[in-house]
Amino acid sequence: MKTFVTNSAAETEAVAAQFAKTLRAPVVVAFFGGLGMGKTAFTRGLAQGLGIDAEVSSPTFALVHRYEGNGVTLCHYDMYRVETWEDLYTTGFFDDLDSGCILAVEWSENIENALPDHTIRVTIAPGKAENQRIITIRNGE
Repeated sequence: MKTFVTNSAAETEAVAAQFAKTLRAPVVVAFFGGLGMGKTAFTRGLAQGLGIDAEVSSPTFALVHRYEGNGVTLCHYDMYRVETWEDLYTTGFFDDLDSGCILAVEWSENIENALPDHTIRVTIAPGKAENQRIITIRNGE
């Protein structure tokens, strides 16, 4: 387990960019944390660290955005509105598990029972200052 303290979205992105260099597809990176904690900022950093040149944005309404580059595919999911197994199946999540991509999954609390073994869990919580975040990364075991 590793813990980081950041004080801005840019710092969160930098932590994620360094972390991304340790990732090997296929892998699931599951985010846990409330609204506005920096899950999309962390995903922007993942893309940067993977060498993907893309404008990363929240997939809130699309449910999934795919970013490709540098020989890797990053599948960025938002599971906020997923409430049932049927909802989850319609997102393409299970297909992407088998596709060899890196999955970055926001609102993983909503699909906890569907996360595979060895999922990397990233928890982002508020710190003491307004923009401070406590980021905890637990490697899948």
